[in-house]
Amino acid sequence: MGSTFAEKILGAKAGSIVFKSPDIILTHDNTISISKTFEQMKGEKVFNPDQMLVVLDHNAPPTNAKLANDYQGIRDIVKKQGIEKFYDAGKGICHQIMSNHAKPGMIIVGSDSHTCTAGAFNALAAGIDRTEAAGLWKKGETWFRVPESIKITLHGKLRDGVYAKDLSLWIIGMIGSDGANYLSIEYHGEGVQSLNISDRMTLANLASEMGAKNAVFPADKVLSDFYGSCQLPDGLWADKDAQYLQEIDIDLSKVFPVLAAPHHVDNVKSVYSLKDTKLHQGLIGTCTNGRIEDLRIAAEILKNKKIASDFQLLVIPASQKIYLQALQEGLIEILLNAGANILSASCGPCLGTGQGIPADGYNVISTANRNFSGRMGNKNASIYLASPATVAWSALEGKITDPRKNPVNEIYPFKVKQTEVTDIPEGVNRKEDIIWDYSDVDNLNTDQMFAGNLTYNVLSSDPEAIIPHLFAGFDPEFHLKAESGDIIVAGDNFGCGSSREHPAVGLAHIGIAAIIVKSVNRIFYRSAINQGLLLIVSKEAVEAYSTAHSLSLDLSKGKIIIGDKTIPIPELPEKLNEILKAKGLVNWMKAN
Repeated sequence: MGSTFAEKILGAKAGSIVFKSPDIILTHDNTISISKTFEQMKGEKVFNPDQMLVVLDHNAPPTNAKLANDYQGIRDIVKKQGIEKFYDAGKGICHQIMSNHAKPGMIIVGSDSHTCTAGAFNALAAGIDRTEAAGLWKKGETWFRVPESIKITLHGKLRDGVYAKDLSLWIIGMIGSDGANYLSIEYHGEGVQSLNISDRMTLANLASEMGAKNAVFPADKVLSDFYGSCQLPDGLWADKDAQYLQEIDIDLSKVFPVLAAPHHVDNVKSVYSLKDTKLHQGLIGTCTNGRIEDLRIAAEILKNKKIASDFQLLVIPASQKIYLQALQEGLIEILLNAGANILSASCGPCLGTGQGIPADGYNVISTANRNFSGRMGNKNASIYLASPATVAWSALEGKITDPRKNPVNEIYPFKVKQTEVTDIPEGVNRKEDIIWDYSDVDNLNTDQMFAGNLTYNVLSSDPEAIIPHLFAGFDPEFHLKAESGDIIVAGDNFGCGSSREHPAVGLAHIGIAAIIVKSVNRIFYRSAINQGLLLIVSKEAVEAYSTAHSLSLDLSKGKIIIGDKTIPIPELPEKLNEILKAKGLVNWMKAN
């Protein structure tokens, strides 16, 4: 039996726990918080400065004095630690900057959920949280669970007016936002050859929105051309007889323009089916679609035209290098003449911290990767995700518009059940005795648990400051009534979204005894362990629970008792148990 890419690069079969030293450890604006956690671990000098890549991008340039001071603090850390791979504000988004450093066969981790973008370069690239990044600063290695894999085979090529973003959303709508939880996605087939590196970065980037650990492409001629080499790069790839958890075949010629409608990335519909939906704002940029190829697509559509009145179009190049190239090619002039606003290379309004936060009631069409309620900084706005072409054409019309010359009425053929409960109205009590009953809530995301626009104003190393904001975007009663010893019961894909560790830090600080879920996002699961927070994945337990039954834990015997039913708690690997017993990675690091 052969090995998958993940099994080959990690040197063990799926399900194994291995310790590895990453080639690159990426951090960004959260570096200041990571440094404080590093100090709590009694860290002084980072284990290997050459592993480090630090990019200031999420709040670039800083929007208030605190953030400006944090940025200066990061510059001081970089100098003190001798970190050479440092990119200051304005140089670009970290995942775009990574394209200067990622190479085939590398293991790359980053304190950002979209670190998986680097899989376009035949690397194993995965997101981690801040505490784990601090541990890597001290030890230089971390644990990996070798994931099972999905094989996606692409045939043919995309038609005119259809882009990699459409394909990414097509796959997410097919398998769901938790359809690849903790899995490695491999892209195979002759159709891969029709996708350039920008396309591959878009597909790898959105692996995070499927719950995947990583996505990866082969080290082929497309990649060698990107590196400017005549020879194929040395890389790793799966064996022909590798075993996969799932295999999916996609005929690229059958894909048509789609978008993700509010408020979930897997709420995928054909663009045509939502045509004429009124829009107020558009965004072309972010780590998903801010490359020169994306700006060329937009400029070609907008050339010698004007965007609709009462419509605001924001364009954000993913790096300063791309910005300069767009200037040299005349793209910026075209976009400005069309009425767009060009912002500095940064994450911008994607997570609600930069310029371009939408007003109440706005419908926004964006090339970003998330459309959770409140994601862009205003819970009273709605976000549609689409390709740069769809955004550009929609900007001209002021409404959702199919980018094809002769669109036809196609219906997206897949349907994922959407979460019915997205928030708990104020005054509604979801706590019964010590149990918080969210068993009917799927896809409870980190933006609902702790708003993205607070991420850099409240440090994850300051749990007391986190508590007043904990779950505020979901259940306003939670932070008022949550107590030590409480248990949370929730549905599928708990903790999806960003690698923001604030929720796990806050829940652990309160003293939440356990979180019992049907399934969990991979990075949140790691965050829970790193904070010493017990998270139990048991679909059986969640489905058995109701407020009519009592629920208790007997950890010494490894069981959950619901009414008269006993359900075993799945065993954790020894190392992870050690971290839980130590009440978190910080304490474990101090002792080791």
